Amino acid sequence: MMRVNMADKTTEQPRRFELWVLVAAILASSMAFIDGSALNVALPSLQEDLGATGSEVLWIVNGYLLMLASLILVGGSLGDLYGRRRVFALGIGLFTAASSACGLAPNTGVLIGARVVQGLGAALMVPGSLAIISAAFPPGRRGRAIGTWSAFSTITTIGGPVIGGFLAQAGLWRFVFFINLPLGVIALYALLTYVPESRNEQAPRGLDIRGALLNVLALGAMTYGFIELGRLGIVAGLQSPLVLGALAVGVIGLIVFILAEAKSAHPMVPLGLFRSRTFSGVNLMTLFLYAGLTGVFFFTSLNLIQIQNYSESFAGLTFIPFTILLALLSHWSGGLVERYGPRLPLTVGPVIVGVSFILLALPGKTAGEDAFFTTYFLPIVLSGIGMGVTVAPLTTTVMGAVSTSYSGVASGVSNAITRTAQVLATAIFGAIMLVMFSGSLSAQVDTLGLSDAQREVVLAQAQRLGGAQVPDALAAAQAEVVQAAYDAAFIAGFRVVAVVSAILAWISAIMAWLWLENRLVPLDDAVIQNQQAGALEGDIL
Repeated sequence: MMRVNMADKTTEQPRRFELWVLVAAILASSMAFIDGSALNVALPSLQEDLGATGSEVLWIVNGYLLMLASLILVGGSLGDLYGRRRVFALGIGLFTAASSACGLAPNTGVLIGARVVQGLGAALMVPGSLAIISAAFPPGRRGRAIGTWSAFSTITTIGGPVIGGFLAQAGLWRFVFFINLPLGVIALYALLTYVPESRNEQAPRGLDIRGALLNVLALGAMTYGFIELGRLGIVAGLQSPLVLGALAVGVIGLIVFILAEAKSAHPMVPLGLFRSRTFSGVNLMTLFLYAGLTGVFFFTSLNLIQIQNYSESFAGLTFIPFTILLALLSHWSGGLVERYGPRLPLTVGPVIVGVSFILLALPGKTAGEDAFFTTYFLPIVLSGIGMGVTVAPLTTTVMGAVSTSYSGVASGVSNAITRTAQVLATAIFGAIMLVMFSGSLSAQVDTLGLSDAQREVVLAQAQRLGGAQVPDALAAAQAEVVQAAYDAAFIAGFRVVAVVSAILAWISAIMAWLWLENRLVPLDDAVIQNQQAGALEGDIL
């Protein structure tokens, strides 16, 4: 087996190996991209088939995101330390096996458990794609290889919702997971047969296991606390010792995590990076902006399918303008930082995104697919423009805030913060939706003249959110007004989510204007190294 030391340079490999490296990296990345984007469109079909409640739907999404956000930095370190091919292969194997379990899941409990394992596999797999490419390709061909990988990533990101929509409409939502099986098998074959092992012989020999466990505990407790708060309602939730205890554990766990990172000789998140005003500001911006984006787009899919009565296939197509504009504008907007500095694009982009969220909140119950171009098309286009102006400058600013010797760490931290924003947003906005839906539905039902028994049965469906079904016992006229109440309750909750998300986007824009400088000055390596040396000395003492 060939071992490549990536500390200093890349060993030249035969060209035929390079093709298989790309195949393995592209297919593995495709599994993650397709799974994430296709599932959102297939969720209504999945919910109906398994009889999932709203809180269970949130766990189906967040069980995966929780493990990915918590462990992605450890996954990258494991590859550097024990071999990128080995860890990448383990991640692909776990992800593929868990995908099979997801597709075969007989109930939501099994599905949530399998999604947690899938997230663990993704945490080992996702960091490996670019690392494998960087290790296998010499500098002269590395840029083109990464460009090829990026192009296929864009294609799969565009295709994910479309695939998910058509599969769900055909009653085949389980194939959203089963599609990973052939991709995973081919990726493993290419990886284990043709790709040489590589590692960083100069990588720190320690792993921040303590930090990883604290991160899982903090995010997991917060997720549980917020979802249960939404399920029980504000009053009952704030009276629940379990909910309050979970939220307290989450906050305390986060504080302990930060303290542990400050003392660790091999921190998962080197806190010295945050001594850069630019690095701190742009990552806090990322947290707010991606939290809003996650909340809006998650519930937009449910809104279009369950409330506006779009077909799953059409709903999958509605996000194509966003992805295309993001891809097309990113190349142009990457140069804006060099011309104007990071402040201008990172202010203008989130402002446009916030406006698009407000526009998404305006439509009520519409005429379905026929009304798409007069209701949701413009805000989706604007969100694509806003994120297209933002994403490349955001990445450029993160990487430019530190020296090249810490660029990999900075990129990993930024990626982890993006995933953390997704975890927290799904839990918090899910709680908002559950509370708003129940409150709005209760207020409307009080005006419908239903008997106490009918009222109880109708309100019991509130936990299913957009999947709420009119009880069979109601007369036709009653069923019609109850369905209208369900739709109105979801729209009321969605509007709150969209407005709060817009505020988060605008807060990120204000932060960029007030916090960021017009030029990038990399943080001195000595600042980070001194902190790590101090941490090591503290551990020894």
